[in-house]
Amino acid sequence: MQTIQGLQAGQYKNATKIKISSNLTSFPQEILSLYDTLEILDLSNNPLLSSLPSEIHRLHKLKVAFFSDCNFTTFPKELAKCRSLEMIAFKNNGMTTIPEGAFPRKLRWLILTNNRIEHIPKSIGHCHRLQKCMLAGNRLTTLPEEMAHCRKLGLLRLSVNSISVMPEWLFQLPELSFLSFSGNPCAPQVDSDAVLEEVSWRDLQVHELLGEGASGIISKGTWTKSGIPKEVAIKLFKGAVTSDGSPTDEMAACILAGQHPHLISPLGKIYSHPEDKRGLVLELIPPHYANLGLPPTLDSCTRDAFPASTVFSLEKCKKIITGIASVSSHLHSKGIVHGDLYAHNILINDNGHALLGDFGAASVYGTDHAYAESIEKMEVLAFGHLVEDLLGLVERKVTAGEDVWDEKEGGEVEMLNALHYLCVNPVVQQRPTFGEILKALGA
Repeated sequence: MQTIQGLQAGQYKNATKIKISSNLTSFPQEILSLYDTLEILDLSNNPLLSSLPSEIHRLHKLKVAFFSDCNFTTFPKELAKCRSLEMIAFKNNGMTTIPEGAFPRKLRWLILTNNRIEHIPKSIGHCHRLQKCMLAGNRLTTLPEEMAHCRKLGLLRLSVNSISVMPEWLFQLPELSFLSFSGNPCAPQVDSDAVLEEVSWRDLQVHELLGEGASGIISKGTWTKSGIPKEVAIKLFKGAVTSDGSPTDEMAACILAGQHPHLISPLGKIYSHPEDKRGLVLELIPPHYANLGLPPTLDSCTRDAFPASTVFSLEKCKKIITGIASVSSHLHSKGIVHGDLYAHNILINDNGHALLGDFGAASVYGTDHAYAESIEKMEVLAFGHLVEDLLGLVERKVTAGEDVWDEKEGGEVEMLNALHYLCVNPVVQQRPTFGEILKALGA
């Protein structure tokens, strides 16, 4: 973390990144002197900061600007003139207004989570490079039709708003793969209290921390049932709206999903927590399972990254793909869209057995939803990206300096390539369902 004193003393000359959180009440003018080098500016967690100077466009190399947990009630139109700006965050600002023409044309990644925004400006339709748009936890009742021009949009978070009808054009966007819309009037209420055993907090012992995400904390624990102890995972939800949606909706979707060989299955719903926190008891995943991929980077935006050393056999690749197709088919048969079908949300073991987790962006839409088939085929595109990524990691046999496949493997690769091609069809309605994908995989 840098300091305002260091900035004023000229200690950060030629800096490419500035991050200052020290109760700023105004934008430090000294930042403008970094116009030839500054690429990332993070002034988050300055609760009194509420405006930007008109000269901010002088930062002609600025690509990333973070102003989360500040006090911008109006989106600063000054950012529209920042010619290199690609990523903007104004999470938790109490923002109510976005003027027309406020977004820079090169915008790829927009984070406006947990504000009080009622309208998105029509001018968002000019953001033709927009790929990732986080709007959860606002007061939106609709989206502007002009947003249909954002043809590169791949991830959209709409959870916890007031949208009563999903716009038809949304399911015609050729690259939309990851969508959340729970906590809106257009998503049915889920009553899943009766379908999962209730577990008293008194019957649980919490041990070491296993991990922490935006929605909650997961710990290893022991559940003593009828005098018999069982090792489990215990997830306690934080309660605040995340960039994906509401922890309450996440828990409801997780419970409704139920049991499946490729799910991290819930065992019970926690009650009588001393701080009245919501929580779930989950199957404890053996330690030899590991994440399949890494989260997207700024450059990849909506696509996962993988360690350079990652290599799979063709057999293991197909086993992972088939497992995820199976669990995806299961979810959509219950009217659930996962919303985050990424490799980094999948755990695998050495044999290629896959487990899909993290329901933070999941939405229950119901099988009788008007756009049920479109919602499923939208998520098929995310699956198609996964197929492509995994095929790129398959170990190839090299003979005489050339990649070769034997006849059987060659047929399998050809089949998987053809499946990928079908899944990424830019015409949403022409993609297969997950049931059809399973048949193609011979499952």
